[in-house]
Amino acid sequence: MASSTHDIEEGLAFKPKFDADGLITAVVTDSKSGDLLMVKALWKKGETSGHIQRVIEIRVDCDQDVVWLKVDQQGAGACHTGRRSCFYRAVPLGKAGTVTLEFRDADKKFDPEAVYKK
Repeated sequence: MASSTHDIEEGLAFKPKFDADGLITAVVTDSKSGDLLMVKALWKKGETSGHIQRVIEIRVDCDQDVVWLKVDQQGAGACHTGRRSCFYRAVPLGKAGTVTLEFRDADKKFDPEAVYKK
């Protein structure tokens, strides 16, 4: 039997809402700093890099179609580009014309070519 909207939004049952492909968006933040690290795709984090994430807390949004993972990042970074976070570029606000992304907190923490060599 399907749960009501009220049950999903106010109840205590964990009923994640997967999409047609059986997937759900997972937002990952650092449990200590709160920094946004990544939005997970389907793979085992750290399988090739060794930079694993220990889950500290899992939360769901109001309609349970997104999970939020608070993690302890173990290793140099979360991004395959060598950075701590996958969110290292910002869209500048209040500028007219063509928008050019700006790098923010974009220092590389490791050499991705050395870590991900096949």
